[in-house]
Amino acid sequence: MTAIRLWGVLALALIASAAAPAQADTTAAPRVVAIRLNSDIDPVSASFVKDSISHAEGEHAAALVIVLDTPGGLSTSMQDIYEAELSAKLPVIVYVAPQGGRAASAGVYVTMASDWAAMAPNTNIGAATPIDQSGGNIGSDLKRKIENDAVAKIRTLAKTHDRNANAAALTVIKASSYTAEQAVKIGLVEQIAPNLRSLLNSIDGKETKGTKHLVFHTAGADIEYRQMPWTLRLLDVLINPNLLFILFLGGIAGLGYEIFHPGVILPGALGAVSLVLALFGFSIVPINWAGIVLMVLGVALLLMEGWVTSHGVLGVAGVIALAAGGLLLFRAPGEVGVDPLVVLTVSALIGAGLAFVVTKVVAARHQPVTTTGIGTLLGREGVVRTPLRPRGEIYVEGALWQAETEAGSAEVGDTVVVRGVDGLLLHVEPAPPEPSNPAEGALQ
Repeated sequence: MTAIRLWGVLALALIASAAAPAQADTTAAPRVVAIRLNSDIDPVSASFVKDSISHAEGEHAAALVIVLDTPGGLSTSMQDIYEAELSAKLPVIVYVAPQGGRAASAGVYVTMASDWAAMAPNTNIGAATPIDQSGGNIGSDLKRKIENDAVAKIRTLAKTHDRNANAAALTVIKASSYTAEQAVKIGLVEQIAPNLRSLLNSIDGKETKGTKHLVFHTAGADIEYRQMPWTLRLLDVLINPNLLFILFLGGIAGLGYEIFHPGVILPGALGAVSLVLALFGFSIVPINWAGIVLMVLGVALLLMEGWVTSHGVLGVAGVIALAAGGLLLFRAPGEVGVDPLVVLTVSALIGAGLAFVVTKVVAARHQPVTTTGIGTLLGREGVVRTPLRPRGEIYVEGALWQAETEAGSAEVGDTVVVRGVDGLLLHVEPAPPEPSNPAEGALQ
């Protein structure tokens, strides 16, 4: 009998020890993943939101919170985000914060797609009317098409989550914007919360209003703040339209300079790096190929101005092509583009530099030609600028001269020595090779 009792005690002990971890798991605080979306809505931020939702699902989190403060952004990226919210297997909460923050333009759609929407005091939501990249109005016919599509989307999102669809539609039709108090009063968002902790505690036990029919278990939750990886932060900087415009312009200018002045190396190397970075950004942000072609044409015309006597005509055409290309580079209604002020500033600087150079050239050409100092060029070294076959141009002592070689030919970049002068024509021959250092030979 004693043995039976002993075995019974051991069995109860084993059952209790096995049940203890399960009991600890049921009493453990729930986990909530929180991310900050406090920049433009673009492919990088969309990728971060989607990755965070997958991470939260993999960690079996009780909910994902998007702490939102955005001026808006790309409509394609906005759609990627709200589709990820709708398909998430856990509740997605949008909290417009901190105080002074906003959910503007594309941010309204992100908020409407959430399973629970809250705002901090002194925040606002709205102004979702589609505009073009320069901040101006879209043409009437195209505007109706885009606006009707946007209204249908935002109405569907709001109605699905039992929110005020008419008020949501007014953010598109009339660019209406609401304070946090107004948004709660008209049923555009669920509540005002002073901070994230109080928000999570207040919604515990409530059911989502969308199609998921999930219950929030967020009271006393452990909040895991997930930061955007440094690789995405770097990428977010690189896809800035203004930076892409400057990188692309600098890239083709550097390569063009290297083509026309071979052997300098540094402009070509920096141009290649800038061009690769720009093309990488173009692969992510939607671009207009007409803008690309115009910018390439503009740089080509500017470079040709240094080789063709056009009295500034090619240069002016190049500046106009650059400005038009920059303005059209991301020309898509409702999308982010290059700031017109950046385009105009860069174009004005290039135009001013071109005007200065043309003025100096014209002044130099109006000076009387003298040959008294040409004799001093004898024995001087110059660099071939156009192929000598046998006649072409060389650059010597700060000026371009017509030159002829008796060696038959000389290529661009070759070094020649002036051996004779015939009026304004220089007779040259290839420069002798530099003598080797005897000391170096001895060391070898």
